[in-house]
Amino acid sequence: MHAIRPALTAAILFASAAPCAADPAPRIHYAPAENLEKIDVALIDGARREIDLAAYVLTDWPVILALTRAANRGVKLRLYLDGAQLANRPPRDVFQDLAATPTVQIRIKPLNKRPMHLKSYQIDRRLLRTGAANLSASGLKQQDNDLIVIKGLEASMNFKRHFEAIWAKGEAWK
Repeated sequence: MHAIRPALTAAILFASAAPCAADPAPRIHYAPAENLEKIDVALIDGARREIDLAAYVLTDWPVILALTRAANRGVKLRLYLDGAQLANRPPRDVFQDLAATPTVQIRIKPLNKRPMHLKSYQIDRRLLRTGAANLSASGLKQQDNDLIVIKGLEASMNFKRHFEAIWAKGEAWK
């Protein structure tokens, strides 16, 4: 038994010293010089398995349509939205169509809580989109908005852990 302990300790130390692949440097895009809506649509159109999205507001039709296309391809979508924003703006038909898609789950931050200003999503545990740009038609085109795209497992999984925590505190929409 005592001989196993040093060997096990050495194996753990060796494994932890192995080189780790860090996420690549993020790509940063700025509006209005770039069309952030087109970037979001392209990223979402590339999804194959899952999208976890947290947004203060989700009113950009091309983005919602891209999410609907992904859901129709069988991509599992979980949307976490600010409850007050959703309550103040009755969802349009295009959002209702997305919500009615079988692979879509929507939860909201409770109305009595402080606003949730997160504007991020992860795709297939390989890509994280974050930044100041809202997922609204006006938010994607405003001056000095940024959209940061980070490819890699580490960044995506860090967001996913945070998303799981806020998702668990959310309330079912409808």
